[in-house]
Amino acid sequence: MTNLCPFLPCGSRLFAGAVLSVIVSLLPPQLLAGVSAAAAPRPVSPRGELQADEKATIALFERSRDAVAYITTSQRVRDLWSRNVFSVPRGSGSGFLWDQSGHVVTNYHVIEGASEATVRLGDGTDYRSTLVGASPEHDIAVLRIKLGKSRIAPIPLGSSHDLRVGQKVFAIGNPFGLDWTFTSGIVSALDRSLGEEGGRAIHHLIQTDAAINPGNSGGPLLDSAGRLIGINTMIYSPSGASAGIGFAVPADTLNSVVPELIRSGRYERPDLGLELDERVNARLSRMLDVRGVVVVRVERGSSADRAGLRGITQTPGGGFVAGDIITAVDGKPVDSVDKFQALLDDKRGADQVMLSVSRQGKVQRIAVRNLR
Repeated sequence: MTNLCPFLPCGSRLFAGAVLSVIVSLLPPQLLAGVSAAAAPRPVSPRGELQADEKATIALFERSRDAVAYITTSQRVRDLWSRNVFSVPRGSGSGFLWDQSGHVVTNYHVIEGASEATVRLGDGTDYRSTLVGASPEHDIAVLRIKLGKSRIAPIPLGSSHDLRVGQKVFAIGNPFGLDWTFTSGIVSALDRSLGEEGGRAIHHLIQTDAAINPGNSGGPLLDSAGRLIGINTMIYSPSGASAGIGFAVPADTLNSVVPELIRSGRYERPDLGLELDERVNARLSRMLDVRGVVVVRVERGSSADRAGLRGITQTPGGGFVAGDIITAVDGKPVDSVDKFQALLDDKRGADQVMLSVSRQGKVQRIAVRNLR
């Protein structure tokens, strides 16, 4: 027969219960009332209205979240024994809908090396994507999905040239795979330049203290009006987690690069017809004690040639004579080839660019027209 009282003999259990009942009956009623009250749920205090800035922040998130993408990537690998090809997960990141044609913008490093990328928008639908184009120099990539009958609206585009340190910013992304995470902060600094692995450098970055973690890459940075002002691209962190120093590629760069990627699949930087070399530049700058960009060669018939710029020339004895050294673009100093190219990016579509040039120790201004 099964023992229904596994811990005490049945007789002992009955005796213990009787003793407990007697003890409870002898307790003062006041004490019993206190015990009952403590065990009951506490009444909830009315909260009242949310603050105006809280309401605005909530509305900003709810307006924007559906256009923010959760991007998962995979890579095709071949089994060495069976020779079968299959996909394995590679990573995840963020992105956002650029237009109603289904173009989705993200960071290049989010999709770099991936064979496939799946895009999930705020409606919960997964879309298979195709790569439209990428610009590693700006850490920008464009994917395309078939939206079908979806009526998700893109995030309104803002500007970044008029940002000010101290203004509020908001980030939406998928850090550590936690989808549609919303954080806030301020613009901490502007026009930062940072190098990446592989020798690339990105310029004009927005620095923010809004919490950005791995997985936020590719997500939008918004201003208090809910406009897109940047794309979150990297963090500075000894631990790998947010340390309050994040960076975003500015909206003005996006609005220059993304249309080119959609149009042709690649971004061609403005070209004056100059041959430049970073290693030569660093060496000659030290030798000549000049901060600038050394013109190695000028392409014949180019806009730089028509403007009269000069490259390095060789003497009959086999020596070399330095030509022009570009020290500023439209008044903005340059000290590297990377910085020079970044400033030219700002002048895309301009009729001319004004170069400050050091020639034989004297600085002169030369207008170069018809950037290509």
